[in-house]
Amino acid sequence: MTAFMTVLGIVVFAFGLLFSIAWHEFGHLSTAKMFGIRVPQYMVGFGPTMWSRKKGETEYGIKWIPLGGYIRMIGMFPPGEDGRVQRRSTSPFRGMIEDARQAAYEELQPGDEKRLFYTRAPWKRVIVMFAGPFMNLVLAVVVFVGVMMTFGIATQTTTVGSVSDCVIKAEAVAENPDRKCRDSDPAAPAKAAGLERGDRIVGFNGRPIDDWETLQTSIRDTIGPATVTVERDGKRVDLHPTLTENTVTKSDGDGGYVDGEYVKAGFLGFTPASGIVKQDFGQSVDRMGDMVVNGVDALIALPSKIPDLWNAAFQGEERQEDSPVGVVGAARVGGEVLNLDIPPEQRVASMLLLVAGFNLSLFLFNMLPLLPLDGGHIAGALWESVRRAFARVFRRPDPGPFDVAKLMPVAYVVAGVFICFTLLVLVADVVNPVQLTG
Repeated sequence: MTAFMTVLGIVVFAFGLLFSIAWHEFGHLSTAKMFGIRVPQYMVGFGPTMWSRKKGETEYGIKWIPLGGYIRMIGMFPPGEDGRVQRRSTSPFRGMIEDARQAAYEELQPGDEKRLFYTRAPWKRVIVMFAGPFMNLVLAVVVFVGVMMTFGIATQTTTVGSVSDCVIKAEAVAENPDRKCRDSDPAAPAKAAGLERGDRIVGFNGRPIDDWETLQTSIRDTIGPATVTVERDGKRVDLHPTLTENTVTKSDGDGGYVDGEYVKAGFLGFTPASGIVKQDFGQSVDRMGDMVVNGVDALIALPSKIPDLWNAAFQGEERQEDSPVGVVGAARVGGEVLNLDIPPEQRVASMLLLVAGFNLSLFLFNMLPLLPLDGGHIAGALWESVRRAFARVFRRPDPGPFDVAKLMPVAYVVAGVFICFTLLVLVADVVNPVQLTG
């Protein structure tokens, strides 16, 4: 049964991946057709064609390697300086440019002169190239918010999970996780006041409490006598602890903690229990915003993860929890998700969140202003707008379309770096994968 669920999880994630790619390319396709650009091909995947069918002027198909997709638009790059589509050169860099230009025109047909991508206004080209990543962002937001509002997510609650016996500084616990209470350690205020595991805190100093973030802030802002109202066995009970000042782990402002950073604050002395809590629309949007910020931070930190990836792949060192994962690693995580000992609806929610996270990563990655990514074409169109605006202001001749093909040598370098990084992640995912469980 375990093997079956693992395979099922991988298959489910694979279908989610294929849909995400198809959804991305549909964004490019629909906007390109909207602006009258001819699109000969819409393909999901790379390599040999598994299935295809031509409808109208576009061939729709699926290829065997589900690691991406593309649409082929006519005239992605303008002609060369001599007005010709092809011109050969002995320069390898010039050859790259000319190969890219030739590929952009290889299916040119009579009447396509007015249907070329590069002839469209820069703002239209920006829309066409942005539409793909934007579709991934839309899918990520819809799934994230839908899961949070429908299924809920694991979060810390105001229910007491455990009560501390004594007051110990956070640094001491970090240095020695097995640190026990000593006779010299004062009793924890929660213990002294009679707080018990399973109590649900519903009020603090007369203020209603319904979420962990508010409770955490209230506790940390209080030193001295306080009134804590709890629900116990269906009844409300007021407890009167005297909160003490202690060195605690710094809060991230959302109920979580910042590892390795400490502050002095009010201390009650209990650990909140975690539970699946449905979020309202506002809370879901806030959490989605946090995920976007975390995604950007992770993208910026990507180069710093390479040494750890290398050591995990080839030196046998432990794979870090925040290590980047590729398609293979994500599929493997999908298999683990369906084997988790959690309710079936939470397995479904976890799979949906995995696919949503993949779509958010696709959006952020594709928005990098580098060729051959969509962001590189967007940057080229925006630069063309700036050049033309500058020429109009200073009454200079129109410089014409910006030739993105001239950046193809850089694009090949960038693509080479991406391929090497992808292979490194693949090896790490195979020999030393990130695991949800020990």
